Amino acid sequence: MTVDVIAHIRTDLTDKFGVPRQSGLVPELGGTIVLEPPYRNPDALRGLEGFSHLWLIFQFHRAARAEWSPTVRPPRLGGNRRMGVFATRSPFRPNAIGLSCVKLEEVRLEEKLGPVLYVSGADLVDGTPILDIKPYLPYADCHPEATGGFTDPLSAQKLEVSCDPVLLAGLAPRQREALLGVLACDPRPRYQNDPERVYGLSFAGKNVRFTVEKGVLTVLAVE
Repeated sequence: MTVDVIAHIRTDLTDKFGVPRQSGLVPELGGTIVLEPPYRNPDALRGLEGFSHLWLIFQFHRAARAEWSPTVRPPRLGGNRRMGVFATRSPFRPNAIGLSCVKLEEVRLEEKLGPVLYVSGADLVDGTPILDIKPYLPYADCHPEATGGFTDPLSAQKLEVSCDPVLLAGLAPRQREALLGVLACDPRPRYQNDPERVYGLSFAGKNVRFTVEKGVLTVLAVE
C-alpha cells in the first residue's frame, strides 16, 4: 500500500514537548497547512470553505518505528500503567497514523503556494506530514453522549499559569494566548512532579523556561 503526503502543517511548536495532548484544547494555537505541489489545485478544495472544522489524517513522523507493542504507558496515567495501544492515541502504533480535528479559519489562495488552509486548535508539531483532509460532519461525527474511558477524570485538569506580561513582549498577541494555553494544559509527563525542576519548551522560536509547584506553573523566561 502506497500513501502519499499531500501537505505539511506549520505550527509554533517545533518539538514534541508541549504539543497539546488532543486537538481543540488550545483554540488559540494556529496552524498553516501547505499542500504539496501535485495537490495545489484549487478545485481539490472546492466547497471546503463551507465547513467549520476538518479532520486531519497525519503521520507521527517522529515516532515511526519498525516494531510495535500491544500495550503502551500513557504519560497522563503516570507512566506506570499499561493500556492497550488501540485504547489510546499514543503515537507508537503498528501504523504511525494520527487523527486530529481542527477549526478551519480560512482558505486563502496564495501566489506561490496555491490554496493554503489556516486552522486553529491544532495539536501537531511543526512540519507534520498530512496524509488526508476530510470535512467534519456535525450530524454524523458529534456524539455528546460519548464516554471517554480512563481519560474522563483527566479531561478538565489544567494548571494556573503565572507569567509576567513583559516576558511575552516578543510574541504576537495570538501567540501569547496560545503559549499560555499550552502551558495551562501541563506539558509535563504526569510522573514528573519536581517543584525544583526547570522545564524548557520550544515555542515560536523561543525557549520558554518554567517551573510547576502546587498546581501553579510559573514562567521564568521566554528567550
